[in-house]
Amino acid sequence: MPTVEVTDLKDGDFLLDVREDDEWQAGHAEGALHIPISDFVARYGELTEAAPQDGRVNVICRSGGRSAQVAMYLVQQGIDAVNVDGGMQVWAAAGRPVVTAEGKPGFVL
Repeated sequence: MPTVEVTDLKDGDFLLDVREDDEWQAGHAEGALHIPISDFVARYGELTEAAPQDGRVNVICRSGGRSAQVAMYLVQQGIDAVNVDGGMQVWAAAGRPVVTAEGKPGFVL
């Protein structure tokens, strides 16, 4: 499974958050696209419209399990996708911003 470290991600890298709605509402990476894993197949078109045509899709969840599943699926579809190692827990621990939909400080649920 291709992975990327949180510290290797740059501002502006495309990030797909596959956590569920309650987790997203508690806090997420600013600018991430949110498609819960439970809705992923039905909402796959949203990803293909939003993802950079020749860029990488960095997939994140809470700790890396769900995002690994989605990243593997995307790779099988021919999309350049990687799992963000350690997920939002490592994102927050690394001091990366976690925000709510209102732009206020959030937390990882």
